[in-house]
Amino acid sequence: MDVDVDHYSILGLPTGEDGAKLTEKEISKAYKVKALELHPDKNRDDPKAHDKFQRVKSSYEILKDEKARKLFDDLLKVKQEQQRRHSERDAKRRRMVSDLEERERSAFAPDLAAGQRGKEESILKELKEQVARIREMHKNKGKTTASVSKTDMRGVSEETANTGGVFLDKKKILKVSWEKFGEGYTAERLRELFSKFGEVEDVVMKKKRGSALVVMASEDAAVAATGTVSGDLSNPLLVLPYQPATPAQIPTVQKPAEAERLNHLVGAGFQAFENSVLEKLRKAAEKQKNQK
Repeated sequence: MDVDVDHYSILGLPTGEDGAKLTEKEISKAYKVKALELHPDKNRDDPKAHDKFQRVKSSYEILKDEKARKLFDDLLKVKQEQQRRHSERDAKRRRMVSDLEERERSAFAPDLAAGQRGKEESILKELKEQVARIREMHKNKGKTTASVSKTDMRGVSEETANTGGVFLDKKKILKVSWEKFGEGYTAERLRELFSKFGEVEDVVMKKKRGSALVVMASEDAAVAATGTVSGDLSNPLLVLPYQPATPAQIPTVQKPAEAERLNHLVGAGFQAFENSVLEKLRKAAEKQKNQK
């Protein structure tokens, strides 16, 4: 930051004590006039138009911030006081007629100058910190973050999962996987397949190859799609709920073998079941291909 820049003058405003009395509305009005005058689009022939416009914008950001403006006003006061003392010292120097008066003046001047320099440096340091804070605040203004957990959204609350900054019911999320990575699915293809069962809110392709998370708009749509979507016969999909149902939530089925399989699904054998179903689908696809 250029310590000799007068931010009030840059905006065409009075400086010093008169500048300190200006209202935020007056400063904002002056900035709009100056920015319109120096905007690069209106000064295409001026190679320094962009720098001039940025300087006006920087001065405005400092003056509209309460803390930064107060520090800048204090800095101006120190500089004005220094100028006043310099003027008085020059006047005295011209009136001095004796070496004694010159030595007495010189004896006290260093301490005074050192004190003024220390005060100026202290204010200047704090002003620089405030300017850096303002710039960092505007740099990050408007930024949003959207991320998915690296561990399949584990570690979030029991009833919600965070994807893209929107909180969703885990019961609406499906785990989708397939075997042939070279012939894998895209987010658009998965959205097309699952939209047959209801609205698809989001499709998150995981870093792990051959897998994705599909977020349905309702629990009913997720239930309807579970175990139903087959995808391409040459590369079938395995669709499982992201949050398996508890034993008490498992619907009653007529076949004992099917009930035993569902109970196993929510237990420690979940991953083994996923692998076995994927293998069966692969063999079925190969058998169908050979029959052709």
